Amino acid sequence: MIDKTVFENKIAAYYTLGCKLNFAETSTIGKVLAEQGVRKARPGEKADICVVNTCSVTELADKKCRQAIRRIGKQHPGAFVVVTGCYAQLKPEEVSHIEGVDLVLGAEQKLDLLMYLDDLKKKEEGGAVIASRTFSPSCSADDRTRHFLKVQDGCDYFCSYCTIPFARGRSRNGTIASMVKQAEEVAASGGKEIVLTGVNIGDFGKSTGETFIDLIRALDEVEGIVRYRISSIEPNLITDEAIDFVARSKRFAPHFHIPLQSGSDDVLKLMRRRYDTALFRHKIEKIKEIMPHAFIGVDVIVGTRGETDAYFEDARTFIEGLDISQLHVFSYSERPGTQALKIDHVVDPKAKHARSQQLLDISDRKLHAFYEAHIGQQANVLFEQTRKGGMMHGFTENYIKVEIPYDGSLVNETRQVILEGWNEDKTALVVKIIE
Repeated sequence: MIDKTVFENKIAAYYTLGCKLNFAETSTIGKVLAEQGVRKARPGEKADICVVNTCSVTELADKKCRQAIRRIGKQHPGAFVVVTGCYAQLKPEEVSHIEGVDLVLGAEQKLDLLMYLDDLKKKEEGGAVIASRTFSPSCSADDRTRHFLKVQDGCDYFCSYCTIPFARGRSRNGTIASMVKQAEEVAASGGKEIVLTGVNIGDFGKSTGETFIDLIRALDEVEGIVRYRISSIEPNLITDEAIDFVARSKRFAPHFHIPLQSGSDDVLKLMRRRYDTALFRHKIEKIKEIMPHAFIGVDVIVGTRGETDAYFEDARTFIEGLDISQLHVFSYSERPGTQALKIDHVVDPKAKHARSQQLLDISDRKLHAFYEAHIGQQANVLFEQTRKGGMMHGFTENYIKVEIPYDGSLVNETRQVILEGWNEDKTALVVKIIE
């Protein structure tokens, strides 16, 4: 039984590191505490409870988490500090010994936070909780206009370089009916854009005997939602049927984020990925054939163990030849317990940096060309509430960032515009609203 008096007049601060899925889950934690009367801390205000939702995708991510935890302890002296998320799941003992930490929760226990807060008295040591294998739903709104709907969690793939299956557990999901209900609640609250998030969302349905294509068909029927975006989805799991559906759907945006990780078949085998470059190229060509205006973002890792100069050159050449819009480039980081540590040939840090820069240059050229190709065209834009220097921003359906002088009446509204040209620093296109 939860003693609600423990939470009376309490203030909480929330800190999230890592992926969109983490942000969705932190939002759910905030809602749970708010229901108990806990108010979110205002800027500069000292909190009674601090919740840190961590990431552990790289060693650098671990380092940033440790720094954040220590910084938060100093900013909120005397606060009850809870650390959860992937870093807490993978290295609970390490986290529990960071000064100021009172409670360490596994990745799955984060959404059952109330069960573990007890009396909120500072502890001499933190505690660790072992992960469970349930699916905990969550949906969040960011400070713009988007909502992030968690449709799936965990991963069964065990790629050689990755610790996520250990941190998040096996693949699991809620029902289509429960996802539709959450989307309807977003629409009822005035939300217009939803991003589908998860660890491996194309694997949706393993827990319930349903399929990803059935999920997006059902969500497409929810009235009030203007657009959905599909976050990162594996190339072997985004079926031609799903691509065809997005092309003719009412609400799914022509926007794809597909992890490649390497453009070398030899490196893909070392990574234990479940596709080759031929399949990846087919997916890109399929999308562009029926949606030539589609935005395609691609994840790539450089400097993995075994990536020789020749293999990288194969990858660079392959990527250069893809009709994609942008690259998200990551430098390989060795993770304890992964199979990749058994692979010979370690890439020098300087070589990693040089390779990363080559791919970032390719990305800049492709993104610039994608924007240039759309200048002079009409598009639908959903405007966001954030403003910078008197300007507000929004995104077209195919993820082109636009800029216009701030007008509060446009926030969370869609408008037909003409994409007129680049802004001053070439970070967005300026637009003219069609009356």
